[in-house]
Amino acid sequence: MGYIEHPTTKDRLLYWTPRIASLLFVGFISLFALDVFGEYRGWELVLALFMHLLPSFVLLVAIALAWKYDILGVIIFFGFAVLYVIWAGLDRPWTWYAFVSGPSALIGILYFVSWVRNKEQKKQ
Repeated sequence: MGYIEHPTTKDRLLYWTPRIASLLFVGFISLFALDVFGEYRGWELVLALFMHLLPSFVLLVAIALAWKYDILGVIIFFGFAVLYVIWAGLDRPWTWYAFVSGPSALIGILYFVSWVRNKEQKKQ
């Protein structure tokens, strides 16, 4: 029988940090949808809320895929960071990019580190 090595604390941290951070990021992005409650009523409110939460729904699907395949987390979160800058335009205050693209890019980096670590472990 072969010896199965248990994951170290570092391995668990590298695995869970991008996943938890990505869920927290979706929660943060979802907060921006709350502005619809002051502007809409009835079915218009439901439609507006759905439209404002659409990026959150897409990111939740992405997280589900990235949960198993770290490289998808890298691509998706870096892609989201770049797409946000393009969508917002370059004429906005730098804080717009720092608070949305910054965390998304950081999560992409965390998924990358997790992916690299996973590849190293498979080689051993």
